[in-house]
Amino acid sequence: MALFGIETEYGITRTDLDQVDPVVESMELVRAHLTASFERRWDYGGEDPHEDARGFRVSGLQQDQEEDEFAKVDAHRPFSFHEMKSDLVLPNGARFYNDHTHPEYSTPECRTLKDLLSQDRAGERIVQRAAQRRNQMLGGEYVQLYKNNTDFHGHSYGCHDNYLVPRAVPFADLVSGLLPFLASRQIMAGAGKMGSEAQESGFVPGAYQLSQRADFMETELSVDTMHNRPILNTRDEPHADKNKYRRLHLIIGDANMCEYATALKIGTTQLVLDLIERGLAPDLELEQPVTAVKELSRDVDFQRTVRLKNGRTISGLDIQEQYLVSAEQSLGGRDQESDWVLKEWADTLRLLSGDRRQLVGKLDWITKLWLLETFVKEEGVGWDDPWLASLDLEYHNVNPERGLYLGLEAEGKAWRLTTERDVETALIAGPQDTRGGLRGLCIRRFPDHIKGMQWERIQFTGGMRSKSLEMSNLFDPAAVKACTEIFGQASTPTEALGLWHARKDM
Repeated sequence: MALFGIETEYGITRTDLDQVDPVVESMELVRAHLTASFERRWDYGGEDPHEDARGFRVSGLQQDQEEDEFAKVDAHRPFSFHEMKSDLVLPNGARFYNDHTHPEYSTPECRTLKDLLSQDRAGERIVQRAAQRRNQMLGGEYVQLYKNNTDFHGHSYGCHDNYLVPRAVPFADLVSGLLPFLASRQIMAGAGKMGSEAQESGFVPGAYQLSQRADFMETELSVDTMHNRPILNTRDEPHADKNKYRRLHLIIGDANMCEYATALKIGTTQLVLDLIERGLAPDLELEQPVTAVKELSRDVDFQRTVRLKNGRTISGLDIQEQYLVSAEQSLGGRDQESDWVLKEWADTLRLLSGDRRQLVGKLDWITKLWLLETFVKEEGVGWDDPWLASLDLEYHNVNPERGLYLGLEAEGKAWRLTTERDVETALIAGPQDTRGGLRGLCIRRFPDHIKGMQWERIQFTGGMRSKSLEMSNLFDPAAVKACTEIFGQASTPTEALGLWHARKDM
């Protein structure tokens, strides 16, 4: 059952200040989205980042210490923790909040790639419109937002892709099947980056690489996300019935501007998860996965190889081709979307080893490299010129008047699956076949009756269990449709819950 979503942390800055307080700026940006005063709705009670998918609970995380340090620093601020988070649930079922130093937009759950792209693009519009309102308050175009993963000062922020996975699939199978794929996925889904970077040494100008996150990957598996960043995050927060499902939370991915790259990133990963569930993933376990991530990121010509546990060496392109062959043999002809992903996956790998210029406007790292090569040639500068890092950053600016990618898109030089109408619709409503759309409907219809919300539950005023809409197992499209119709027609949440419970008991 395909269900996925994307969480994007946006880079934020103020051009009128020498020193920017990202906590305050992120909070003010999120609040600029509001047309009324902030009212807390998100319920953190069901979230527990200490549960590890490997079957144990960790006593503490490195990020716990950092959050304690943040709390001490934040003690002087004239607002509470919840006010700082300013956690909003939007009419499209998305979540928009301050992740301490970054505004973060989490799409509602999606079942199709087109819905996901529409909701992801809606997120770009939402954060940019909030920036416009904030700038109106400030009296100038000062706040700028970037859909990228680095500030070029040694700090990284994430773009996390999430998938609903059956609990019956052994976690060890997910590890062995996913690590080689994720290490090499960047040849399609990398956002491109000038130079290299580390938290200890900061930014070092230099050669171009495929991925912005590769420099910050430190271990194969970990429940942490802010320190000791893993290729495969082991946090076990299913946001669903924990006996049936797990949520695969991947933090290795880059934030993509290109719709095509996002579609390939999510579509191919979902197919690989299907292969793993069937026991059909290729046996390509890497000897040193973290090293492989960094090596492959620096291999724009696909000349380097990495070592497998069996002693063989293989390129990132060959790893992807072997996964593709397995998927074609096992998953071809299943449905229209899977067939589209298989075709585009094959075409992309063919062009990566041939005429890459055909991928300009489709893959971010190639599109950005083309722009930088053009600039270097026209301006006669070297590849270590700091100007290139500035252009790299502006590629990701979500202000259509400044963003280099959005400029290309406006000129018709970028591939799109969505239309402007799709994106505008996604701004006001979630997917109609997932609980994300149902969550948004409740926000639109019953905003004054909602006490608290989680991904898997909506609690209406009244405080009793019967006042909650439980969605831990609400994934079947027909059931979602039936529940949506009830909540769309009922005059009150109490009436809707009564009708829904009566239907389920039939």
